[in-house]
Amino acid sequence: MKQLKINTSYLLLKNWWETIDLTNFEKSYFNREIISFNQQLFRLKEQKIRIGAYGKSGVGKSSVLNSLLKKDIFKTDIINGTTREIQSEEWKFKDQSLNSVELLDSPGFDFCDIKFPDKVYSSINHSDLILFIISGDLNRNELSEISSFIQDGKKIIVVLNKIDLFNKIELKEIIENINFKLPKDFNIPIIINHRNNLKNYMTKIINQHGEIFLTLNSLQSADKLFLMIKEQRLKKRQKLAQSTIGKFSTIKASTVALNPFVMFDIASSFAIDTALISELSKIYGLNLKGESTRKIFKNISINNLFLGVTQVGVNISFNLIRKVILVTAPFTNGLSLLPYGPIAIIQAAIAIQSTKILGKLAAKEIFKRSKASFIEPYIMIQNINFNEPEIFKHINIYLSKRNLNNNFVSFLP
Repeated sequence: MKQLKINTSYLLLKNWWETIDLTNFEKSYFNREIISFNQQLFRLKEQKIRIGAYGKSGVGKSSVLNSLLKKDIFKTDIINGTTREIQSEEWKFKDQSLNSVELLDSPGFDFCDIKFPDKVYSSINHSDLILFIISGDLNRNELSEISSFIQDGKKIIVVLNKIDLFNKIELKEIIENINFKLPKDFNIPIIINHRNNLKNYMTKIINQHGEIFLTLNSLQSADKLFLMIKEQRLKKRQKLAQSTIGKFSTIKASTVALNPFVMFDIASSFAIDTALISELSKIYGLNLKGESTRKIFKNISINNLFLGVTQVGVNISFNLIRKVILVTAPFTNGLSLLPYGPIAIIQAAIAIQSTKILGKLAAKEIFKRSKASFIEPYIMIQNINFNEPEIFKHINIYLSKRNLNNNFVSFLP
């Protein structure tokens, strides 16, 4: 059953990725993210979970990983900052449900001599599971780093190292302080690195939840890449949509200002608005038929009283005034024509404003409808049943933050 789940997730993500048609610009612009996602997809296929060790300098990240390996693979020293770049090693143990486990060692996040600190954080953040190593009570910087991982929906295990520096009473107080500082509803485990405590715990959690951590991280990686591509495309479409709305606003302003016939004026305005909606639907990748376009226009006009009034009532009123001006011109020696220009200008200004309002509302409506055509990885995440509270909580934070920060309304015209 577990084998089936991982294979199914891999095929779903592989098929999803193959359906995304990237431009050459997008391939270049998102090159690092694409490489990272493909590496994660490969690890999912190979059933290879990645566990990253993270913490400030001198907490003993390398020694903790060596204790799991039962070998001195990662270099340690009495001088802080021995590890200058990301290093990895395969960890093999019996009865594991996955094919292999990759351990990542990282430089201290507070170490000033790191060439690419963002790259270090990114590598650990792409891990399926994070061991946050500490050697005493949590300080503000450590809490900030943990908070960042939590907001990204990462599963964290706090490992308390170097416990020989404390007596039993001190150790108990430190653990109580750590528990007090960590988020109350998140239940982040605190494991003491003593004898086989950590190894036994890690063996158990990998066997029980390793495949779901690997699967979830793969889906999150796909979703983050999808959101970045989507945001970039919407920014590009925003500019094009704004330009299109401006063009149609100008056309309608000219038509309304120059035409003295009421019915023709209203008919031409509706025709222009319908054409605008049709153009916007093409920009946002939603091919609307004539009836669907008219339906969107009708719904927007009905739901927006100001727009409906300005489109019909105000234009009729001004057109009638202009008609009276033209009829009475011969009897006033042309003096009645004096307000004709300003009225035409006011009509043109109203036409521009109403078209802009319509364009923005139409773009939002079209975007909502076009979202149904997107195959979003986060939907796959939502469809997974979580029986374990510790898994549900950390992924739910990711989903909540995702929905809060990525509604993309700001990228509409």
